[in-house]
This record gives sequence, C-alpha cells and structure tokens, in this order.
Amino acid sequence: MCQAINEGRALDLVEIDGASNRGIDEIRALREKINFAPNSAKYKVYIIDEVHMLTEPAFNALLKTLEEPPPHAIFVLATTEIHKIPLTILSRCQRFDFRRLTKSDTVSKLREICEHEGIHAETQSLDLIAKAATGSLRDAENLLEQIILHYGSDFGLEQVNEKLGVISDIRIHQLTEYILRKDIPAGLATINSVSVDGIDLRQFNQGLVEHLRGLLMLKGGVEENIDFPPEVVSEMRQLASIVSMAELSKAIKLFTQVDFRTDPQSTLSLELALVDCSLPATGKPIEVAPSKEEVIATPAVDTNQPSHEPMDQKQEILEAATPASDEPPMTEVAESPVTQQPQNIEDIRQHWGQFVNACRGMGSSGNLDALLRSSCEAVALEGDTLVLGFYWDFQRAKIEDRKYRHLVEKKLQDVFGVPYQVRCILTPRKDKEAKSQPQAYHPVVSEAVKLGGRIIEEE
Repeated sequence: MCQAINEGRALDLVEIDGASNRGIDEIRALREKINFAPNSAKYKVYIIDEVHMLTEPAFNALLKTLEEPPPHAIFVLATTEIHKIPLTILSRCQRFDFRRLTKSDTVSKLREICEHEGIHAETQSLDLIAKAATGSLRDAENLLEQIILHYGSDFGLEQVNEKLGVISDIRIHQLTEYILRKDIPAGLATINSVSVDGIDLRQFNQGLVEHLRGLLMLKGGVEENIDFPPEVVSEMRQLASIVSMAELSKAIKLFTQVDFRTDPQSTLSLELALVDCSLPATGKPIEVAPSKEEVIATPAVDTNQPSHEPMDQKQEILEAATPASDEPPMTEVAESPVTQQPQNIEDIRQHWGQFVNACRGMGSSGNLDALLRSSCEAVALEGDTLVLGFYWDFQRAKIEDRKYRHLVEKKLQDVFGVPYQVRCILTPRKDKEAKSQPQAYHPVVSEAVKLGGRIIEEE
C-alpha cells in the first residue's frame, strides 16, 4: 500500500481540492461515495486540501458525516487559514499544527537532491533558494527545478539572484548606515542611484527592511535569528552599537509602510521615509548644511514691470496689506518655521500665507502652492486635525489625494512644528472676501492679498 500511494495508484486514497469543489453539491456527492467499502486498503482516506474554501452550506453538509463517519472512512482536512474553519468542524477533528522547516533543514534536503541528480550547486545558491522558500520544502524544490530548467545543472549565485529577482546590492547596507546616521544628502543620492540603475525599488526596499530587522535582532541580543554572512554581521554589530532600539523601530516602521502602488518607479516614498527617519521626536526640521553648488533662492522680482507709484507710496501700501503682527515680512520668512506653535485656528490663519509659500516647488509638478493659494482657507482645528475648506472641487480632490495630502501634512509639521492631519471639505467663498479685491486695486495690493495679506484700512 505504501508503494501504491507513492506511485499514485492507490484507489482508496482520494485527494479533493477544496477550492474547486467548494459547493454543497460536491459535498453531497462525496457523502454518497463514502459508504462504499475500500477496494484493497483497510481504510478509505479522503484528503480535502484548502478546506477553508468550502462554503457555509458545504460545511454544514459535511458536518453530519464528520459527526458519524463510517468505520472504514478517514478524513484529513488541510488548510493554511485555520481561523476560517467553523468551530463546529474544528470540535470534531484532531488538530495537528505543522511548523515551517528551518533553513538548514531545507538546504540539507536540496543538497541531497542535487547530489542524487548530479547537479553542481554552491552552498550560497542553495542558501538563497531556501531563504526565498520561507520554510516550505515544496516551494524550495519548485524553485530549484525552475533554476535547473533555465540555467542547466551547473549554476551559481548570480543566476539564482537573477531568477529570483533578489537584490544583493551593497547599497542596501550603505543606505542603512545613512539612515541611522541621519545623513540625508548621502541617503537621497543612494536612493536615486538605485533608481537610475533600473533596480526594482520594491525588491530594494524589502532588502532594506530585512537588513534593518537584522540590526534590531542584534540589538535585542538574538543573533541566531538573523541570516547574513559573518563579515556582514560584523559590520552590522558595529552599526547596531551606535543606535537605539527606538531609532531602529522607527526606521523599520517607516520603510515597512512605503507604498509603491501609485507609482512603482517613483523614489518619492523612499525619500520621504528617509527624511522622516531623520526628524527628531519633536517634529522640528533638522538643519542640513548646503553643498557648494547650492544656491539660496529668493523671490524673483520682475524688473521689466513698469512702476506706476513712487517707491515711498508702494512701501506704505505693502505695510497696510501685511497682517498686523510682530512677524517679519512674509517674503523673508517663507521657508522658515513658525517660532511659536499655534494655539488655535486664528494662529494658523495668521501664518497661512507663510505656509503656502513654503509649499512652493513641492508636488509632482511643483504646483502644491498653486493648489492652495486663493483656493482654500483654514476652517477649523479639531484636535490634531486641520479642516481645510476649498472653494472648488478640483483643488479639494487634488489635496485629498494620498500623495498630496502627505506633502501638506509634512509641510504643516515643518512650518508649525505640530503633526497635523488634514481633512478637506467644500465651503462657499465669503462675499466679503470677493468684494475686498475689486479690479480697481493697485496690482501690488492685489498680489499682497494673494500672498496672505489683508487690508486693514482703506483711504
């Protein structure tokens, strides 16, 4: 019987795919066949694979048979999602939980197969296959078979890397160090070099998270749970000694949450995660020293625009259009954070123009400030949520997009020092605002109002 089972000719061993035979009709047909005695074996064994795929009526139909099975029938129910099996079924079964194989056991079995089949494979190649199989010997054997069919009986680590799409790039280790040392310029350069070389950013990020996890294991004193070469472990041990557990945890969380669904080729998500890792716990932006080529940008002035007013008169108009406060002029502090955290919605409204200017150049087309300027207002402050009221649905829909909303929330934290969340609503434009900007106003006054100023007196 053992030979017949191994050779697939045992008629009394019946395997059923629960995903394909999941309805009540299939289970009823099975119940009718159960009463037939076995042909040559002592028992008739029914294996239902992926049993969690059965429908509720099918489970109910099977329940009666499991309660009072014929003496010659044995049922084996196999599943990877035990939580989907009804308790009425579980209570009538003996439960056996299988554990994943260790990597060393998987490598040992793969090596045995290679020796038996006359296949030459390096130990590192088998290690990588076992690692990709994540404890499943069936998956490991399938991967080995695919690699042999593709490259023949003599293959190396490079071929396995190419077949599995695994990133064994030294820049993963470099970027890990830049993240933990908070070296933003070097980290951004590394991420963009990876993108330029055409490396799959998803795979690169997975390797990065795995490397960070290895550092976490080293920091926690469980070195046996990491799987890296000895020379790499030595370098990782030195790096783990200079960072805290909290910093490692923060980095792993941020890079685990990186989402490439919107644009798989965009480096923005990785870049934002890198910058967020470097922000201190208070949320205040860090100082980054400018490079030699960096030029500090200042607002452009159109020198060709004719002047219709004397200089003294234009200065008086601008002073009247600027909000009455002790803050310096907006054009000088547009990129600087607000020194005092806002206490209420009025504080945010007072510095709203400053915030909009700080968004200049952000977004996929560098137009984030244009989407906010003169199209919305800060309506309310609900705890840590800032409600923005938009006059038109186009701008509201744009800012509600996950990519733009993340940029707005990040810039709010940079400018105001508070990690606000953003909620967008439609709100009618106030009549008094529409009336406060008639065409008769001087162009300088109109532009100052657009930048967030308000007219406090008219003559």
